[in-house]
Amino acid sequence: MNNIFKNIPTPLPDELCEEIVAAHGMKIERIISYGHTTPKNEWYDQNRDEWVMVLKGEALLSFFDGDDVRMKEGDYITIPAHQKHRVSWTKPDEETIWLAVHY
Repeated sequence: MNNIFKNIPTPLPDELCEEIVAAHGMKIERIISYGHTTPKNEWYDQNRDEWVMVLKGEALLSFFDGDDVRMKEGDYITIPAHQKHRVSWTKPDEETIWLAVHY
C-alpha cells in the first residue's frame, strides 16, 4: 500500500511528477511542488483534458486568456485539452501536493 502524503524527497530541486496508474487512455499522477512554477513564458498545452486537485498547500494557475485561479486545499478544476495554462505560484514554505487525472 502507498500513501499520497508519504515518501516526498527532500530537498526537492525540481517539481516531482509521479505516475500512480495509467490504463485505458487515462493517467493519474501525483505532483509535488515546493515553491516551483512553470518557467516564464512557457505554457502547458496538453492533448488531453486534465482534472487537477490540490490536496495540500496552495497554488495559482494562470491561463493564456488572462484568467488566474487561486487553488487551496480541496479545490479542483477541469482544464480542457489545449487550454494553455501555467503554474504561476506555489507555496514556498511547504509542499503543494496535487492529484492530476489526464483523460
